[in-house]
Amino acid sequence: DSHTCAVLSGGTVKCWGSGSYGRLGYSSSGATQYTPVSVDNISTATSVSAGYRHTCAVLSSGTVKCWGYGYYGQLGYSSSENSNQYTPVLVSGISTATAVSAGDHHTCAVLSGGTVKCWGYGYYGQLGYSSSGTSTQYTPVLVSGISTATAVSAGDYHTCAVLSGGTVKCWGSGSYGQLGYSSSGTSTKYTPV
Repeated sequence: DSHTCAVLSGGTVKCWGSGSYGRLGYSSSGATQYTPVSVDNISTATSVSAGYRHTCAVLSSGTVKCWGYGYYGQLGYSSSENSNQYTPVLVSGISTATAVSAGDHHTCAVLSGGTVKCWGYGYYGQLGYSSSGTSTQYTPVLVSGISTATAVSAGDYHTCAVLSGGTVKCWGSGSYGQLGYSSSGTSTKYTPV
């Protein structure tokens, strides 16, 4: 939304832009930074994703760390904690991540076996874990019916994954046709279509 981040060849991450809510990951000041600043306690990053007000990185160990706005559980580090974090916190229960995507108020990760886990705000079904599951999830939940994912992208209130055969599945809010499943299908889908 208002910030940018990059992974450097040595595994560190630098961010710049709006620092409100801690999304730059370097300090409790929350100040805007017009040039890149180093994210604290990240030295083995393989990828990074800048979301609306939060940021997440995959580490070489397969774990994920997130920082920034946490009031909908999108940082994924505790079953009940949802405060802002100005420096990275470890996402609970993720140890084989290959990719991560930070969306509006939710986050999703692809795991090495091809499954996807999501956490955070789930009101529109963007976490994809249940045919009726719309509650906020403070720690990762398994997306239903995805077992061959190679990539994931978390949007505003929806999420999509690329599968190994080249197909795409999406879930969440479909009010503008963003799930792509029908020429007239605009309803919310709580599990992938």
